[in-house]
Amino acid sequence: MDDTPRSQALWYTGPAQCAIDAAPCERPQAGEVLVRTLFSGISRGTEGLVLRGEVPESEWQRMRAPFQAGDFPFPVKYGYANVGRVLEGDPALVDRIVFSLYPHQDVFVLPSSACVPVPAGIPAERAVLASNMETAINALWDGKPSPGDHICVVGGGVVGLLTAYLASRIPATRVTLVDTNAARSRTAAELGLEFALPGHAPRGQDLVFHTSASSAGLATALACAGDGTSVVEMSWYGDRDVLAPLGADFHCRRLKLISSQVGTIPAERQARWTYRRRLETALSLLQDSALDRLISHRVLFPDLPAQLPTLLDKASDVLTAVVVYDGSPG
Repeated sequence: MDDTPRSQALWYTGPAQCAIDAAPCERPQAGEVLVRTLFSGISRGTEGLVLRGEVPESEWQRMRAPFQAGDFPFPVKYGYANVGRVLEGDPALVDRIVFSLYPHQDVFVLPSSACVPVPAGIPAERAVLASNMETAINALWDGKPSPGDHICVVGGGVVGLLTAYLASRIPATRVTLVDTNAARSRTAAELGLEFALPGHAPRGQDLVFHTSASSAGLATALACAGDGTSVVEMSWYGDRDVLAPLGADFHCRRLKLISSQVGTIPAERQARWTYRRRLETALSLLQDSALDRLISHRVLFPDLPAQLPTLLDKASDVLTAVVVYDGSPG
């Protein structure tokens, strides 16, 4: 009798097209584990670019997910926020809930070292936010906020909200979320943040983060910055050109535009920090039940191909969409 695990995975097959197909999956060997997925998180920004075929050819290698199959532009098996239960393999991990940078797939094998146990007390569904939390951690490393700073985050998606959430935990900071969607004000309040629409965004800020992936948002971020301030650019625009208002008072106010990207650890930390340490730290920062508010949509794995184009639409109101592999989405 064949006891090879049966597995299915989501593939991006063409512009605005995706499908679930059988995926190879063998029994785990020494140093490996067999994982059954409970939840996976959809990266609205990056996976939206993948779905639309907007990953520039120059970035095809740098933007490969750790366990990606296929090559850009299509077809690719892509994703990096998977939470599942270990079924077989390393005795130290069997029956543990683990996070891994694995695509949307129901059953899979990977090295034990690529799994990070989810800390006790953190629900498996909330743990899908770990990758976004890593991005927020990296942004704070790049921005170097200090106690008492007035900080503005332009862009109220999940990455912007997590960045603002972390910054607001620094003593005496005053953090304002700026977004064009007034409905984000409620989520901001629930996380202990102030909120403003772009027309009322605060000026003279000590530090600004930009996450909206729009030229208008970048202009707002630069306008919010106080003299000599850094604007940390966290958006990734894919193959789109960006209009940045670098005329007028940009130079005389000595503003600094800093790129931040989660794919690398800042140079001054590379001697001490590993990717695993950063991921473990991100998971440990998910203890707060208020973060459950960032999960706005749930979809069953079999329904993913039909619903993913809508979930990844730029005009959608999705914060975090979670794929549910067992049971009902809600």
